[in-house]
Amino acid sequence: MAMHAAPLASPRLQRVLKALRGGQRLSTRAIVRKANVVAVNAVVAELRQHGVEIRCDNEFLNGKRRFFYTLLKEPAGK
Repeated sequence: MAMHAAPLASPRLQRVLKALRGGQRLSTRAIVRKANVVAVNAVVAELRQHGVEIRCDNEFLNGKRRFFYTLLKEPAGK
């Protein structure tokens, strides 16, 4: 089943894209705080539907899995 992504102009998607700009790797928690969103993985999936390339790495820190996101490429025309 295909995902129904919000338009790229959506304020929610734009806040996450802005938070990821600059090439720094951000944790899920950092994105939640910077972009005022929840379900970061879902927002990242929506951005990917628009051609945004985002790398997701996971690491175990203090016995817990943590996810980190890095913006690799913005959509054409941005």
